[in-house]
Amino acid sequence: MAANAKHHNHKTVRLTKADHLFNVVVNAFMVFILVIIIIPVWSTITLSFRPNDYLGSNLQGMFLPPWEWSTDAYTALLGNDGFLDAFINSFKILIGGVVTALILTIPMAYVLSVQSLPGRKIINLIVIIPYVFNVGMIPTYLLVRDVGLMNHLVAVFLPGAISTYNCIIMRQFFVGIPNELKESARIDGCSEIQVLFKIILPLSKAIVMTIGLYYGVSFWNDFFNAMLYLNDNQPLPILLRNILLASGMNEYVEVSAFGNAPVSAIKAASVFMSAIPMVIAYPFIQKYFTKGTLLGSVKG
Repeated sequence: MAANAKHHNHKTVRLTKADHLFNVVVNAFMVFILVIIIIPVWSTITLSFRPNDYLGSNLQGMFLPPWEWSTDAYTALLGNDGFLDAFINSFKILIGGVVTALILTIPMAYVLSVQSLPGRKIINLIVIIPYVFNVGMIPTYLLVRDVGLMNHLVAVFLPGAISTYNCIIMRQFFVGIPNELKESARIDGCSEIQVLFKIILPLSKAIVMTIGLYYGVSFWNDFFNAMLYLNDNQPLPILLRNILLASGMNEYVEVSAFGNAPVSAIKAASVFMSAIPMVIAYPFIQKYFTKGTLLGSVKG
């Protein structure tokens, strides 16, 4: 009987023709999406390595042999103080923004997750209202100006340091943590801060990394706030915009600030290098990404 049960537990499931057809369609669709993603990425990479004397079309440029590639655009970028300064400014905004956002979002999400919080429903409603009805650009600009943050890197990330969407996702994750663990810690004499740091956060690495990635991508690519609040110390998105404006409609106009490298290659190299930090960070966070998103959305 035990042998029959063991045999029954290892019984293989046979796929029907409809299942095989479904798998073929899904795989074909995923390959199609992959090609759509790879083509512009590869086109940008090859464009950034085009030599100064290249005269072929964009399609031909995608298949340049390796011995015809040139690093003139990257040499021009790395040798330009404006690009290095912009890259450093973007990195400061990234680190400062993610740290500040997590420091503010984690306690707020935890407070909203406490079931016994007096007026919890009203507080949650107050948090959601600004997410649905944005106060607008002008009041935010006046507030940043009045507190003296104009032309400071802090002005890029501080107004959006707490995202309502991210806070709700993190709150739902905290709600899903067994309440018995929190209660036992409180019985042992832990304060709410100790419960947060000793119980909640060690179990919430996935959601913290996921929300940190959300914030990081948002701050790294932030163009509008940087354009609005910064006159100096401009980050990479503003520099990319200036390169595009300098090139105008002619793809091969030379920009004196970047030597003799073609503008088309400089633009592509700038885009590629600006994506490097996110490309480096994502593989380390990927294992937490799906888990943190799904648990934060479903639990509660």
